[in-house]
Amino acid sequence: MGPMFRHERPQAGRLRQFHQIGVEVLGPSGPAVDVEVISLLTDLLDALEVRGGSLLLNSIGCPVCRPDYIATLRAFLEERTGRLCENCRRRIASNTLRVLDCKVPACREATEEAPAFPEHLCPACDSHFDAVQRGLTDLGIGFVQAPRLVRGLDYYTRTTFEWVTDRLGAQNTVAAGGRYDGLVRSMGGPDVPGSGWAVGVERLASLCEGPASPPCPLVYFALLGEEAERLADPVVRRMRRGGIRVERDLMGGSLKSQLRRADKACASLVVIIGDEEIKRGSAVVRDMNEKTQAESALSDLPETVAQRLRQSASSQ
Repeated sequence: MGPMFRHERPQAGRLRQFHQIGVEVLGPSGPAVDVEVISLLTDLLDALEVRGGSLLLNSIGCPVCRPDYIATLRAFLEERTGRLCENCRRRIASNTLRVLDCKVPACREATEEAPAFPEHLCPACDSHFDAVQRGLTDLGIGFVQAPRLVRGLDYYTRTTFEWVTDRLGAQNTVAAGGRYDGLVRSMGGPDVPGSGWAVGVERLASLCEGPASPPCPLVYFALLGEEAERLADPVVRRMRRGGIRVERDLMGGSLKSQLRRADKACASLVVIIGDEEIKRGSAVVRDMNEKTQAESALSDLPETVAQRLRQSASSQ
């Protein structure tokens, strides 16, 4: 969280100096990461009692499928050049995707039937986008597919999203994010995937109706395998919405490596789910301070963890 500054002349409803809360995950590249950061955003907005908005979702592909889509879109736009504003006519060659983002009514009308990116994704990007949508649906997070939602910089890839509201006039975007697998490499660093979002503090503050919950001890989920992840995600969300602070391991690997990350994160409890636990419909809850562990049914896990945290707090 910190101050930001606009170099260009601010548009109406924008400030020269403003503040943002930024969230990003660098390293893992799977769709579960995108679901995780979007879930965090929606939980933050819910905790602040921000209402009346919509989550817009799209995929803008990757360097494999994007060139073909841009060529298709450019051909579509060149047939409608006379109906576009001066900025959009210039962008057809220099920044084609940004034409879809233009707010001029005539341009939006002219591009209403523009080809949609999700229909031109390569198999890998299509699979990634489907998995993000399934993950959000499994968590009960509503979204609207927005084929016009794009990013103008080449380092953005695949998932893009925005949280918008009708309560702020023309500047209706409160939070925006997505996947930017090419960012670190474009700045001269290693090839490290990234995903995250930023929310404007001033816009968020104008929508807030209540305080956020205070922090509580951290519960860390160590998950072994895709089935464990699928079973754990709804439980993680239920716990978070119940006020429990949870971190779900996204890097994978052995149990030992995940426990090492849990310890580094100063987790009070670690919930372990692997093949044996899945067979029993249970999870192992390990107390990192007392060095003890016990088993709990998955259906009872949120209540079990909450009770363990209360017991730990009362004993301190």
